[in-house]
Amino acid sequence: MSRLPTTPGRCLGGVIWILVSLLLAASPVLAADPTSSPATGDVRTSSTAPGLVGDPLFALAGVVVIGLIAVGATLLYVRLTSRR
Repeated sequence: MSRLPTTPGRCLGGVIWILVSLLLAASPVLAADPTSSPATGDVRTSSTAPGLVGDPLFALAGVVVIGLIAVGATLLYVRLTSRR
């Protein structure tokens, strides 16, 4: 197996190339205005409960179910791959 010799200048050139490409790839991002419009009010939240969007109990149940699936899959993997 042959290895190409690496020189500090070659590595430094690679690092500089990566940094320059990252700087050139970054573009300004424009976001929406965070203030509410006076005509329609604040459209970022629902009218039923200020600050709550969606169903928090459904989200909590989803997190618990995903956690239980992860624990079950981990235990099954450990059980099937254990050496006796």
